Amino acid sequence: MTSTPGRQRPTINDVAEQAGVSRGTVSRVLNGGRWVSPDAKAAVDAAIKKTGYRVNPHARSLATNRTGSVAFLLTEDHQQLFEDPNFSALLKGAAAALADSDMSLVLIMAGSAAEQKRAVAYIEAGHVDGVLLVSAHSGQRLLADIVGSGVPAIACGIPLGYQKRMGYVAADDEEGAREMVAHLRSLGRRRIATIAGPLDTPGGVTRLEGYRAELGEDLDEALVRHGDYGRASGEAAMRDLLAAEPDVDAVFAANDRMAAGALDALADAGRRVPEDVAVGGFDDSSIAESTSPALTTMRQPFDRISSEMVRLLLQLIDGQKPAAITLPTELVRRATT
Repeated sequence: MTSTPGRQRPTINDVAEQAGVSRGTVSRVLNGGRWVSPDAKAAVDAAIKKTGYRVNPHARSLATNRTGSVAFLLTEDHQQLFEDPNFSALLKGAAAALADSDMSLVLIMAGSAAEQKRAVAYIEAGHVDGVLLVSAHSGQRLLADIVGSGVPAIACGIPLGYQKRMGYVAADDEEGAREMVAHLRSLGRRRIATIAGPLDTPGGVTRLEGYRAELGEDLDEALVRHGDYGRASGEAAMRDLLAAEPDVDAVFAANDRMAAGALDALADAGRRVPEDVAVGGFDDSSIAESTSPALTTMRQPFDRISSEMVRLLLQLIDGQKPAAITLPTELVRRATT
């Protein structure tokens, strides 16, 4: 196919349509063929020949080199980056680890379906060498799209439903929850409630599993409540527990923000902490030391989590197979127990 006067030159979109693939796949073929299956590459090559598409040689020579950047993809709304100290800790740690390898970090906020679609298009277009995926929820199309793109990616926490196909770094949520519940039981507490996180998140699922496993035959499902990891949801759950189960004498919240909300509700109800109700959280974020009383919690090693995520991602970019790491948590006892 040759160009004729007055006819528009074929574009990358024409190639994608002819090959039956995405624009991002065509872009990756043009940029050296990274993360593209042999069949897809053959289809793109044939479409280029049929459409007569021509690549700018200078642009292509630049594009065949790595970008030297990695995406920090946070699948929460923008406000969460500032409200949840865990995300800022992970972001800071990842940036520091990448700096040691002379690489840049690109922050992508993608809380809505539309933002996630744009994020995937950006990533597939070859603008970054890999993805650090933070706070992915099961059921989101994003996980499938990232896995399907073939772009190197490492998740923070178990990527529910994709743990066999995507590498990850996670804290030992189940064991951490068991240790906290065992600690509360060692204090003589017998009516131990929990405020679990969302069940579409790894922490929401596995910390609840740890709570249930540790209580065993003493488990009372009437003492289980759920929140969204926000402080207000922890307060609402605690108020509901006090109204329905007034003899509750301890509560394990699946993160520090919900634990802080539980403390707010207990203070309003005139319950003393820890004399009447002991409270334990999870994370050991900056919130844990600012509550009144200071919060007993399970410490996640955020610095190591972020550095290990970067290490595994760089290995993946270099062609190694995906790997998964689970890191231990640590009980930090303060004034709420």
